[in-house]
Amino acid sequence: MSPPRFFLNSPLETGTCIPLPDAVAHYALRVLRLAHDSPVTLFNGLGGEYEARLEVQGRQAQAHIGIHHPREAELAGELCLIQGLAGGDKMDWIVEKAVELGATRLVPIFARRSLLQLRAEHMNKRLQKRLAHWQRIAQSASEQCGRNRIMTIEVPGSLEGYLGADPVRPGTLSLLCHPAAEQCLDQALARWPEGRNTTHDRPVLRLLIGPEGGWSAEEQALALGAGVQAVRFGPRVLRTETAGLALMAACTALLGWNGPA
Repeated sequence: MSPPRFFLNSPLETGTCIPLPDAVAHYALRVLRLAHDSPVTLFNGLGGEYEARLEVQGRQAQAHIGIHHPREAELAGELCLIQGLAGGDKMDWIVEKAVELGATRLVPIFARRSLLQLRAEHMNKRLQKRLAHWQRIAQSASEQCGRNRIMTIEVPGSLEGYLGADPVRPGTLSLLCHPAAEQCLDQALARWPEGRNTTHDRPVLRLLIGPEGGWSAEEQALALGAGVQAVRFGPRVLRTETAGLALMAACTALLGWNGPA
């Protein structure tokens, strides 16, 4: 069995000793019941991972950092999920599974039909709490799935604001999932030769997924006018918490981004 993995938001260096944050120490000692001198794996999101061993003193623990391994578990291309904000705990699920599927970046969008809407007077405080919550989920998911990078989660904003700040660039493929689109997913990917040319640069694929009520007609027109392509994905209408994850899995398989089987 592989040693437990822990994300530490601090510099890591072979041959040094670092105290574990209280939350990490509690999980390691009280939940996993790790003992003194137990092997663990540490990473800080900057690349690779470190072998380490625990030194336990009561409820406190520190890690003696050993060899660095430049191992990565990233896709051959950059995968960005532009997700219309979903209600309830659906966003938690989306964040966790997007990490597992290899997404590089997640951009939450206050879509016109999003069930989750924040009043202006509560915007900053609640947004910061949600972002911190989602970031903890992303870190935990990276620990579990073996990634040594942390998915970036952007501050939620409007679709218009996102497209204006990050326009479609040459070589980047941006797809909007819509059940009535003329072209299907595999056709769009087949027309994107840059997606399979991963020798020098990592191609960028962006997937725009609407909220529970879907993108409004105005949002669809805005995206298409900005160079986004509409695609359909099978004959069934998928829920918002399913659509993006299904498309990510399908795209990485069709493009061969996970490498040879």
